[in-house]
Amino acid sequence: MTYLNINEENTLLVAKELNQLLADYHVYYQKLRNFHWNIVGKNFFELHEKFEQMYTDARTKIDEIAERILTLQYHPVSRYSRYLKISSITEETPFQTDTDMVKILLDDHKTLLKQMHSVVKKANEVEDEGTLDLIGKYIGELEKNSWMLNAWNTNTEAQLKEDIILS
Repeated sequence: MTYLNINEENTLLVAKELNQLLADYHVYYQKLRNFHWNIVGKNFFELHEKFEQMYTDARTKIDEIAERILTLQYHPVSRYSRYLKISSITEETPFQTDTDMVKILLDDHKTLLKQMHSVVKKANEVEDEGTLDLIGKYIGELEKNSWMLNAWNTNTEAQLKEDIILS
């Protein structure tokens, strides 16, 4: 490679993990659209807007992941039939309650985070700083979104840990 300082054999390992993440994000993105369109009930306005924010963010990440794969000089997976075949995230029926939608998305976050950690592991092994930088940022953002969704879906009597951390 002329513009990357990474062995081509090593970039293949990272590109494979990124393509898995790309497939996962595509199915997750469509699930967010599904929930955005089909949310009903007293939390409609709040969740309709939140799901739109989330799918807009997912759409941006999809493009960035695909461009990183291209930067590594491989083709990103680009067919929905392939996404559905290889994704660890599954499609979902639109007939869900608001709380079930949030629970489903939190489960998807676990799946996405697991795959992001796989990408980080491979990228770290081959010293692919560009991929590490990209995915590291995604991990922090998804963890924050997970915390917020979990807080929304938690009983109001629930409390955080009582231990106080003193420095």
